[in-house]
Amino acid sequence: MKNVLDVMSLQQHVETSKAQNMKPIDYRKSTKPGLVPLYIFECAAKLKMKPLTAACAAIVYHRFFKEVKPSDYDEFLIAASSLYLAGKIKDDDTVKIRDVINVAYSTLNRGSAPLDLNDEYWAMRDAIVQAELLITRTLSFDLNIELAHKYLLYYMKTLQDWVGSDVWNSVPIAKTAASYLQDFHHSPNILKYKPTHVAIGCLSLALQTYGVQVPLTDESDEASMWYKPLVKDFTRENQWEIIEDVIEVYKHEASLKAT
Repeated sequence: MKNVLDVMSLQQHVETSKAQNMKPIDYRKSTKPGLVPLYIFECAAKLKMKPLTAACAAIVYHRFFKEVKPSDYDEFLIAASSLYLAGKIKDDDTVKIRDVINVAYSTLNRGSAPLDLNDEYWAMRDAIVQAELLITRTLSFDLNIELAHKYLLYYMKTLQDWVGSDVWNSVPIAKTAASYLQDFHHSPNILKYKPTHVAIGCLSLALQTYGVQVPLTDESDEASMWYKPLVKDFTRENQWEIIEDVIEVYKHEASLKAT
């Protein structure tokens, strides 16, 4: 059980390492679409946010821009405000507005020193707070963000008992599934699916990545698939749609980082 429960803390370490090792992107100069989710997760890693808080920030951001035209708003400001708002939603005491301001500013303006308590700092602080109110109103004050992480943990524990500890521990299924899930939050496509479906889709992709066959399941008979007792309304079509969308996240990220 500990192997499963340690995954989320491990994921936080992985996200921090990614931010430290990846080649910095000049967000000011790049005109490629879909760049802001990378910015959100880079800031989240620098802020040492919990994975759930970072994922929540991404969902808030995606939900906001599902309701409005991106060209009407400063996407990076909305991203910074989403990070701050997510800290409140998830009661993450490590998320302080001054830290959010300094990290958001320095990540957007590479090489810049943290802002002093001057007019520029207070203007940005006011902008983030006003954007928070805008986001809240746009989402009709519905800040009940249900994430797939809790379902993934439950399904992994169930599957670990099913396949046996020897098989489960022979390959990093838990770590990989958690990475797929967290990375899927880079895409607005995550909003198309139920959290339970997202969790099953990411776990299924992890199993396929390492060629792990769940005992007593028949790939040719959907009724006997391992996920049916867990989520009855999940289908093979759902599985492949989610897997394709997760894979597309990595393709898109590679294109963004390409020089």
